[in-house]
Amino acid sequence: MIGNKISHQEKYWDEIAEEKDFPTPFPMTHFKKYTSLEMNILDVGCGYGRTLNELYENGFNNLTGVDFSNGMIKRGLKLHPDLNLIKNNGDDLPFPDNSFDAVLLIGVLTSNIRSEHQQKMILEISRVLNNHGILCISDFLLNNDERNLNRYKKYEEEYGIYGVFKLPEGVVLRHHTLEHIIKLTEDYEELYLEKTIFNTMNGNRSNAFYYIGQKR
Repeated sequence: MIGNKISHQEKYWDEIAEEKDFPTPFPMTHFKKYTSLEMNILDVGCGYGRTLNELYENGFNNLTGVDFSNGMIKRGLKLHPDLNLIKNNGDDLPFPDNSFDAVLLIGVLTSNIRSEHQQKMILEISRVLNNHGILCISDFLLNNDERNLNRYKKYEEEYGIYGVFKLPEGVVLRHHTLEHIIKLTEDYEELYLEKTIFNTMNGNRSNAFYYIGQKR
């Protein structure tokens, strides 16, 4: 967001807040290997609190979520009144340095297409994350089917990034290379990395990954 203007991306997420469900699974078993129930956990781009609620149901209770979509926050508070969900643009997190033991970034990079924006987001997450804190990311990787190849090619010239595409409703998204994700997280020690396949919110299948790292 710039100033008080509502971006097209924010408008889109507000409009679909009540109708779209995010089906991508959370790597709970692996996450529990590197965390404990009393940890203070932040979900950046928490949407309607789906992942935080799953953590809550698994015994985690120091949970905070931020999202730039007011619609998503409203839905989340209605569905999960026990959660602490805050509207925030994610660029400047409203927390002191070293506030959290673990930070989640689930399906957020895909809607922040510029590499420099993603880098700034990781830096801001690192600021609020304790030394040796845990970063958990899951998101979408490049696909090689004809449908995706055609749209990557179509929008590469417009956006200057291979893997970017625009949905018919106008929202712009990005699929990534694994090398790009490794570069983004170079200040973290990789604890767990797995390539997988997710269902998207529109019912398609996409290559994807899970990543868990520890702040150096």
